[in-house]
Amino acid sequence: MPFLIDDINYAQKELNIFRSKTFYIKDGPIHERFIFPFLCGSYFTYRKVDVERITSLAKAISKDPTYLDVGCGYGDFLEKIIQYLPNAEGIEKSADIFFKLGRYKPDYIKIGDAYNGIEKKYDLIFVGWMEPGVDYRDKIAASTDVIITTFDKGGQCGMNGECEMDEYGFEKIASWITPSWIDVNTELLNKYYSKISNRTIEFLKQLRGAHNLWYVYSKPKYKDIIKETLIKSSKKDYNKDVYEHEKILDECGFSYNEMLPSNPDICLWKINFEE
Repeated sequence: MPFLIDDINYAQKELNIFRSKTFYIKDGPIHERFIFPFLCGSYFTYRKVDVERITSLAKAISKDPTYLDVGCGYGDFLEKIIQYLPNAEGIEKSADIFFKLGRYKPDYIKIGDAYNGIEKKYDLIFVGWMEPGVDYRDKIAASTDVIITTFDKGGQCGMNGECEMDEYGFEKIASWITPSWIDVNTELLNKYYSKISNRTIEFLKQLRGAHNLWYVYSKPKYKDIIKETLIKSSKKDYNKDVYEHEKILDECGFSYNEMLPSNPDICLWKINFEE
């Protein structure tokens, strides 16, 4: 179910309370994006590497790529994409999150839903959110040849938990794993806002997992160029030029290319190619 305006208003009040507390340290504005993800960030954790991977794919398949972010919310991730793809667009179902809360809606975000709001074909469509119990994969599949999805293993998919696009004539080319915002939120609260001991915090770190899956799908004609572009991406050093919020990911144990103690088979942000 989508959020009700009363719920969002309540969250905004809690955010205001959080900002008024004496524990609101200098990194508070960065912490907000993980503690209040809907209002201040996004429901998936990303780094600059994610933005550059996606935009490099768009540029590889078109000289002047068109891009759509489905379910973009306030456009936190989309803003980063636009720095590379100035004509990128977003579509958000709820007008209330802007107009009833007095928040500015940029022109590049259209109010509509994926059932009847995608009016043209795009070179690449990004799906960062699909409400549990809602499935519009067929609409997205009809509107592009390249799809990138990111979803939490705990939900955020279609009618029966489906997120895959294989049945619509797409091939899964590659994937990578990142922590969900819940993973980061838990570590963040433990480290900065709880009274548990450092010893306990370090023990809990050994149990941390990563629950967000990023999948790259395409029609067969783009398979080779997408794989080639991602291989080039995997060779680039993404530890130098980063977003400010990435330091929180590092401090919480979710560094780029970090291996997770609880699952040595998982290397965060490492691209895994399909056979």
